[in-house]
Parts: sequence; structure tokens; C-alpha cells
Amino acid sequence: MPLGPHTPRPRPRLLGYVLAACGVALLPWLFVLATSLPAETTAAKWSAAWVGLDALEALALITTGVLAVRRHALHALTAAVAATLLVADAWFDVMTAAPGADLASALVMAAAAELPLAAVCAVAAARGHRGGTG
Repeated sequence: MPLGPHTPRPRPRLLGYVLAACGVALLPWLFVLATSLPAETTAAKWSAAWVGLDALEALALITTGVLAVRRHALHALTAAVAATLLVADAWFDVMTAAPGADLASALVMAAAAELPLAAVCAVAAARGHRGGTG
């Protein structure tokens, strides 16, 4: 339903309090997870999960690039999404890698590709949010 000129809009301050409260409410859950999850497990659809994450990264990067070329303000939003996905990918690559060559490869990918690209996207998001062209 589109918002008209007299439709009440959500109050950003209230939204901020609600979101912060949700974050605080998650803190006890982190303790539960940290003390109850197994250190190792087998995951179903493992390859689909990783392909899906990388597909989302590609979509976010392509969308950000196209929007930035067109100087569209929404590139800041998609850049923030891309940065978030890239950091999450680096984290899970490193945390799920087997010791040895797999871990070394994950660390190299994180340090040489995923995290630097995430930083570029974060800067583009911040500049775009301030009204720059990123």
C-alpha cells in the first residue's frame, strides 16, 4: 500500500530503539549457541549454500556497478549489501576451512580479495550515503 501525504510514517527514532533492543535480546542466544552447538557437523546442501552465497555476491556487485555507472543513489545501498556479503563469505570460508592448505587458501582469499573488495564497497556505500557519486 503506497503511503499518501497524510499516512503516518514509522518514526526512525522508535525504529532505532526497537532494532537495538532486538540486538540486545540476541546476546543471551549467542551464549546458548556457543555452549550447545557441536564443534563439527555435516551440512546438507553444502554446495548449494556456497553457490547461493557467491551468486548473491555477484548480483550485489553487478547491481552496484551498474547503479554507480548510472550515478543512481541506490548504489550506496547495494554497495552496503555487497560489503556485508563479502565479509560474511570471508568469515565462513575461514571458519569452515580444514587445517592446512584449505585454511591457507581461505586466508589468502579473505586477505587478497574478499575483505579488500568489501572495504571498497563500504567506502562506496558511505560516500553514496553522504550524497557523493561513489
